[in-house]
Amino acid sequence: MIGPKASRPHWPDAVQNPSNDLTALKPWPWALERLEKSHNYWISTARPDGRPHLMIVWGVWWQDAFWFSTGPRTRKAKNIVHDPHVVIGTEKADEAVILEGTAEEIKDRSIWKQLVPIYNCKYGGDVEPLLLASDGCVFRVTPQLAFGQDEHAENFTDAVTRWHF
Repeated sequence: MIGPKASRPHWPDAVQNPSNDLTALKPWPWALERLEKSHNYWISTARPDGRPHLMIVWGVWWQDAFWFSTGPRTRKAKNIVHDPHVVIGTEKADEAVILEGTAEEIKDRSIWKQLVPIYNCKYGGDVEPLLLASDGCVFRVTPQLAFGQDEHAENFTDAVTRWHF
């Protein structure tokens, strides 16, 4: 994947209008680094009655998607069955990457086995017995839209970036 297309997000209430110069937009590798290195991720789903649900998960960026596991009886898993639209956020709000996409349960355990060394490298330990012996589920979130906000940028409003996949 070459990367999604960067643009300015619609920001009608910005204190100052961003310039027309798009060179300050964050490059996709900046977002990718944060998606890969974040330890904890926020995941937002919608309950069947429409109320939001926000939780923390561990996850990995792999094959141009976000992957995470959870138990099938968790609120987030139940919500995804009802509505697969999710929002994933990295842990650092001052260099945030917010990813909107759809979650799909991956039942093929051969894919789970491919995820094990990636999880082990990132989080340490051995997740294989826990992951493969459990009745858990693995989800792949296919990105549709992402946003990046870097408070450390020289001009914050010019650096806010939206990526379309």
